[in-house]
Amino acid sequence: MAETRSAVKLDTLLVHGGSVPGPAGATKAAIVQASAFAYQSAEELEDIFKGRAIGQVYTRIGNPTLESLEKRLTAVEGGIGGIVTSSGMAAISTAVLAIVRSGDEILSSSSLFGGTYSLFKDTFENYGILSRFVDPVDLDAVAAAVNEKTRLIFVETIGNPKLDVPDIAALAAIARRHGIPLMVDATVSTPYLARMKEFGADIVIHSTSKYINGTANSIGGAIIDCGSFDWNSDKFPHFAQFYRKYRNFAFTARTRKLIHKDIGACAAPLNAFLHGEGLDTLGLRMERHCTSALKLARFLKGHEKVQWVNYPGLPDSPFHEVAARQFQGRFGGLLTFGLADKAAAFRVINALQLAKNLANIGDTKTLVIHPASTICADYDAPTKALMGVSEEQVRVSVGIEDIEDILEDFAAALAKA
Repeated sequence: MAETRSAVKLDTLLVHGGSVPGPAGATKAAIVQASAFAYQSAEELEDIFKGRAIGQVYTRIGNPTLESLEKRLTAVEGGIGGIVTSSGMAAISTAVLAIVRSGDEILSSSSLFGGTYSLFKDTFENYGILSRFVDPVDLDAVAAAVNEKTRLIFVETIGNPKLDVPDIAALAAIARRHGIPLMVDATVSTPYLARMKEFGADIVIHSTSKYINGTANSIGGAIIDCGSFDWNSDKFPHFAQFYRKYRNFAFTARTRKLIHKDIGACAAPLNAFLHGEGLDTLGLRMERHCTSALKLARFLKGHEKVQWVNYPGLPDSPFHEVAARQFQGRFGGLLTFGLADKAAAFRVINALQLAKNLANIGDTKTLVIHPASTICADYDAPTKALMGVSEEQVRVSVGIEDIEDILEDFAAALAKA
């Protein structure tokens, strides 16, 4: 895998990296729509269960179609192991629970996707896992918030919908000083903008439902182990038996053999196949998403009815410098903008013809939503402010349509603001 990674560029790696030929010379992964796998002898199955032999047992634990996507995503991210799950939230839940235990704490970005915030704040706290939320851009605040109970730093590469861009390398340095792993949700940036291992991330999370799939036809998630964290630590005694046996692969082993197996949030074979299909064209689509988002941001910024525009690609964005350096001059497909008030935001959303009003991102189609009344509706005003959510705000996931048609759609809708 390392040899392939160094020999080809990213767009080639997206198509070929980690690929295993299908049956009869097929260039696509087979969809193995089976729940369990039979063996000729009791001895064979015993060897697999005891780890003396490699083989598929039950799709909740592993499946050839799932394994194909895991290998491809691992190769693309430059990791050592991967696990695909039923959703992005399942990936976060599984990966976090492999690390933290009751009494431990998570140091998390305050500008999280609403579902992740709810998981950390509402669900995990009920089981004795406390999350401390801090501005991930304020490195001094992050460093000061680490305490003796902190076992994980969790951030998003581009906050959704705040669109803040933390300095991943700087956060990784803080995590290293304290002997804790850095987990990064790279759903919005994807490996096309940056491969987080290169900036010091230890674990990379994807909601593959979004840009990796690209066509909004299936749900899934992924956990990629970068192989960079030393789990042989007194802070993580629950990893000891896995470290003794698996060494550098301790995180992947514990996650798959314990948490993933027991929770059962496995990906469906058909969904994994569809996400592998999306991976083929990720580079092409992200290039269009990024260039069109920048053009739309510039258009909106110059419009008289738009009060403000938030996009890391704009030079006046407070996150522009870090984003430009970290993402090689590309800034993603998400942007937000503000109108006079909530009523004006609703009028624009209702007037759009091409852009679809729904709770998703990363589709080939342009998508819009009013975050404050939908995906963040359950949170109070101070929490919404931490998330970068306001009543006049519209979030846009820019699609791959012709940019002139997108601009025309927004121009006509803004006339009714």
